[in-house]
Formats: sequence, C-alpha cells, structure tokens
Amino acid sequence: MAERVRAEFLHAWQGYSKYAWGHDELKPLSKTAHDWYDGQTLLITPVDSLDTLILLGFEEEAKRTREYIDANLSFDKDVYVKNFEITIRVLGGLISAYQLTGDAKLLALADDLGTRLLPVFDSPTGMPYVYVNLKTGKVKDPKSNPAEIGTLLLEFGTLAKLTKKDVYYAKAKKALLEMYKRRSKLNLVGDGINVETGEWIGKSSHVGGGIDSYYEYLLKAWLLFGDEDCHRMWLESRDAMNQHVADDSPAGLWYGSVDMDSGARTGTEFGALEAFLPAVFVLDGDLDRARRLEDSAFAMWKANGIEPDVYDYRAQKATYPSYPLRPEIVESAYYLRHATGDTRYLEMGQTFFDAIVAHCRVENGYTTLKSVVTNEQDDLMPSFFLAETLKYFYLLYAPDSALDLKTIVFNTEAHPFKRTW
Repeated sequence: MAERVRAEFLHAWQGYSKYAWGHDELKPLSKTAHDWYDGQTLLITPVDSLDTLILLGFEEEAKRTREYIDANLSFDKDVYVKNFEITIRVLGGLISAYQLTGDAKLLALADDLGTRLLPVFDSPTGMPYVYVNLKTGKVKDPKSNPAEIGTLLLEFGTLAKLTKKDVYYAKAKKALLEMYKRRSKLNLVGDGINVETGEWIGKSSHVGGGIDSYYEYLLKAWLLFGDEDCHRMWLESRDAMNQHVADDSPAGLWYGSVDMDSGARTGTEFGALEAFLPAVFVLDGDLDRARRLEDSAFAMWKANGIEPDVYDYRAQKATYPSYPLRPEIVESAYYLRHATGDTRYLEMGQTFFDAIVAHCRVENGYTTLKSVVTNEQDDLMPSFFLAETLKYFYLLYAPDSALDLKTIVFNTEAHPFKRTW
C-alpha cells in the first residue's frame, strides 16, 4: 500500500509538473494552472508539497523543487493574501522543509514571509485581520473566526524558535488568548467574530470549518512548546465540547452544532473537516472517543462510497455533497493505527484510497468532485491533496520509523515541526 501511495503521488506530481510548474495549483482536466492572487504565484503547490516529496523518498524531484523555490519564490508582491491559508500552507511548508533539509534559504524565505504577515495582528484586540498586503502591510476584513485567529501559533511559534525573534510567538499567542477570553459561560466559541470590536457575529458552536483547527492548536501548542496556558485552554475547551457539542445518538457518536451561550442543539451536521477530531483525541489520550468518532466518520464515507463535505447524521444524507480531496479522515486513521496497532485502520485506509483512485484519478493527476452522489468531477487539484492527503496515506502504511510522533508535531496542513529547541 505504501508503494501504491508513492505511485499515485508521483502521478499527481507529474501532472502538476507538466501543466502547472511554477504556478500555485493544477487544473488537471483543462491542463491549465490556477494562481491564487491576480495571476501572481506564491508557488503554493511546490512549497506545500516539498516535505511530502522528501518523506516519500523522491530525492530528484525534491532537489529540483527546493532549488526552484530558492531561486524563484518572492513575497515582494502587491497582493492581499489570506493570512490563515498562507500561514498554514506556505509558512508551514517552508519551516518544515527547512528542518528536513537544513537549507538556510528556506528559513530566510519563511522569516521574510513572517515579517510581511505581522501587520495582520495590528487590530484593536490583537486578533488578526483576514487579509494582509504582502508589499504594503495594509490589512482588511475584520470579520474572522476562531480557526483563522487560533491556527497560527505552531507556525509563528516555530519561526520564533528558529530565528530567535520572540515577536512571532508573542503576536500569535496574544491572538489565541484574546480569542479564548471571549468564550461563552459554557466555555464555547462561536463561528464568527469581529477582530476590531471583539463582538461575536456568529454564535453557532461546532467543530467544523471556521472553528476546527482552533481546538487542534490549543493541544498541539502545548505538545510542541510545552505552553501550559494552551494546555489549560485545551482541557477547558475539550470538556465543554464533549459536554455540549457532542451528540451521542443511536447512529453513533457525532459532533453537531449548538448555540454557544445556551448549549441548545441547533444542527445535526458533521462533515469531512470535522473528521480531524479523532486524531486530536488520540493525541489527548482518549482512544475510546477517537475510535467511536472515526467509526461515525467511516459510516459517513460509506453512505455514498466517498465522504461529502457536509453530512446530516440524523437524516443520513449529504447536505453539501462536494468532495475536495480532503485529508482529515485519513489523518485520523493514521493516528489511530499508530496508537492502537489495530489493522482495521489499514483496511479502512484502503477503502478510502480505492475510492479516491476510482473517482478522482484523471489522466493528468487528481481532481475534486462536485458531488459524491453523482460522482461528477470538478477541475482542481488542491495543494493540500499532495501536502496532506497523500502524506497521511503514506504514513498510514509506512514503517513507524518514518516519523517519530514523540518529537514531531504536525501543523494543520500536515507539515511536521520538530522540537529542536
């Protein structure tokens, strides 16, 4: 299986290299490239994929990619970028690739990018704006959410440790503390907040998009940095989430939506993004909850033969049927297999892998699906498919020695950060 994954990664990588080299992402059906920002590339797929190339043993491709990034990547661009996405994909990718290769140019690029992103924190609350201009430092869009505010400390914190510039850690930590400070009396957060006023603009509490990785980073920042504030915030948040957001229904354990103030159930939807949570429970030592929730996610996958982005677990039907090649359910299978040694997670992974190959593999790579009900294909190969999905598939089947989880913490984009300090 590990070799099958390597072969499919190479197929996807060759499609990108042939039709989108030097651009952000591949559109495999139209054989064209997609750049995120006004046609100006930030080399998102090469940066996001470099550590996967290294870990899967593609030495020539990794060398070519690293040298291309060193020679061509520049952040001196008059574009507004989304701080969250650029932090987890590009800053995270540069940091992990630097740690794997020792290439000082990669760290210099990360430091330059980090400096250009710092103005994002200059709000009245210290919570970051959504967008920042890489050249001018101007910021825009105060309407954010816990995930975009709280999913920065692993990257900025590791950059601080590697460059000895404490400002990176301080800014990202303050943003996380300010976010946590505004939790409800139930210790829950909502899904929308204004970073200028600190007022909630969305009061739905769940573990899906807009909140998900906020919880992930509370625990992981403690694991990576030994930050006791983060550990305390994680424990209080975890208990609140398990008490109020969890929905232990006849159809298994799920996490739906509740009102952040009252805890009243407001929705029974769970989806591909929510499937990150079993992995976090493994890291927290709650294997029983991790197993049960992964079983629910697997049931969601099997309902249509591949998981939808959003699934109503009470009605047992897809409510948002697209499949963007997401990694989270595979990530959780990897952590569970690693922690338990249970071979059923290898079998589960093969079910996932076979379905993706069957429905998403195309002549020049892999593509997202518009619908898991009709299996209609779209035309995009997101960078995270190479950075996360295929990396977790490989790690699921590779020897445990491939990465040591005692010294490595993955960011939410599956970039491994190693405690070297």
